Amino acid sequence: MGQLDGRLALITGGTKGIGAAVAERFAAEGADLIIAARNSDDLEAIDDRLRQTGYDRAILVPFDVSRPEPAIELSNIVHERFGKLDVLVSNAGMLGTLMPIAQMEAKEFEKIVATNFHALQYQLYAFHDLLRASDAGRLIAVSSGAAVAPRPYWSPYGAAKAAMEFVLQSYVKETKGTPVRANIIDPGRIRTEMRAAAYPGEEKETVPEPSCITSSFVRLASADCDDNGTRVLAEIENWEPTAGDEARWQKQANGTYLPA
Repeated sequence: MGQLDGRLALITGGTKGIGAAVAERFAAEGADLIIAARNSDDLEAIDDRLRQTGYDRAILVPFDVSRPEPAIELSNIVHERFGKLDVLVSNAGMLGTLMPIAQMEAKEFEKIVATNFHALQYQLYAFHDLLRASDAGRLIAVSSGAAVAPRPYWSPYGAAKAAMEFVLQSYVKETKGTPVRANIIDPGRIRTEMRAAAYPGEEKETVPEPSCITSSFVRLASADCDDNGTRVLAEIENWEPTAGDEARWQKQANGTYLPA
């Protein structure tokens, strides 16, 4: 039996990068998956990869997190079919254009904020009752180091993630005394398309693949996890820093790594 055997998990942005790695790991741990993403071709691709492992239970949903209607529509379907949701991984995000904030048009700013901040509120409105109907509802919101360390050209993304974290912490206090647990996970430096866009000169071999951090997601999704309102820096497993790059990483006693 897997650690998530029989748990129903919805993963937004579940077709690429961290979301895809989490979907594949959750499937291996026995979860029933709802994978939501914008692009239908990407949904079919992740389904094909899962089927190659023998997993054929994924429900695929075209989904735009920047609007409230898709979340409401999906919540109605989940309610009718399952009556509950055990795990929500709010992962979908976008970096946007890195540029001086004084030069960014409002439309671009609003799109970045909607995807990285408003999306969580839309999902809480739509899925709270379903998480509450579970005997151990778990919400995992994917954030970023940019939320706590302002940097030039990252204003809308970092501000949206910081605001998202505030909303989640408020939600934790509002759901005190219920079986729902909500936590934030900071993936750190991970080999994704988003990171490659932000750091085009970085050698991809110097950062770990998304699959290396999925154990932290499994722990927070588990029914027996009592963390609530915790900001978790994802532990990196089955990976070693490249020679000469060790100073950027901190090795833990259990053999995993964290960004230094």
